Amino acid sequence: QVQLVESGGGRVQAGDSLRLSCAASGRNFNFDTWAMGVFRQAPGKEREFVASWNAGSTFYTNSVKGRFSIARDSAKNTLYLQMDKLKPEDTAVYYCAADPDLSYYDYNEAIEYHYWGQGTQVTVSS
Repeated sequence: QVQLVESGGGRVQAGDSLRLSCAASGRNFNFDTWAMGVFRQAPGKEREFVASWNAGSTFYTNSVKGRFSIARDSAKNTLYLQMDKLKPEDTAVYYCAADPDLSYYDYNEAIEYHYWGQGTQVTVSS
């Protein structure tokens, strides 16, 4: 079994930064080949794609381009999401996801990820 543990959420002011961490573990997990993504869900809204790493490429939803960036530490099996210039509309529960066999073009499809973390709350006040 594979476990994903998010951390780094919190309550900040608009314009501030946070760094989310997603630590993966499990006998079958391969950090170099598994796709990893971050999704978020705001109250009353559907879960939406934020960013992902898959097959050597990084992807971002338009609303976070230029503000969020992915970094990876293979020694720690950890994916980081650096979130700068946070806005109130970034407020949501952020979830880490991973999959061993994600199609290159399915990077933003939540249903295609088989493993999920428990989520971490990010609250941005104006």
